[in-house]
Amino acid sequence: MLVTFKSKAYADITMFGEVALKLIKIMGHGGSVPGAIGADEVGLALKRLRAAVQADKELNAGKNDEPDEAKDSERKVSLAQRALPLIEMLEAAERRGAPVMWGN
Repeated sequence: MLVTFKSKAYADITMFGEVALKLIKIMGHGGSVPGAIGADEVGLALKRLRAAVQADKELNAGKNDEPDEAKDSERKVSLAQRALPLIEMLEAAERRGAPVMWGN
């Protein structure tokens, strides 16, 4: 399943369903698709997403001390990398006072 995030303030973002649902839940929503964040809720969703990214960075800070061979065989995409496009969308939506919606 793919989930597309939309806002009048930013270009559409499409993510794999599992990743999108995780980010939706982090932002404080139940994980249902379709769904939306009203313009008045965007700031809080952005704050929650940034806090989760920071916590994930702190949790995984010491895990980059492995040899290069181990890193190459088990590279994982961090929460910060996955969340960055959505964070940028939320920032733009907050500046413009626009809602953010998502659906299939």
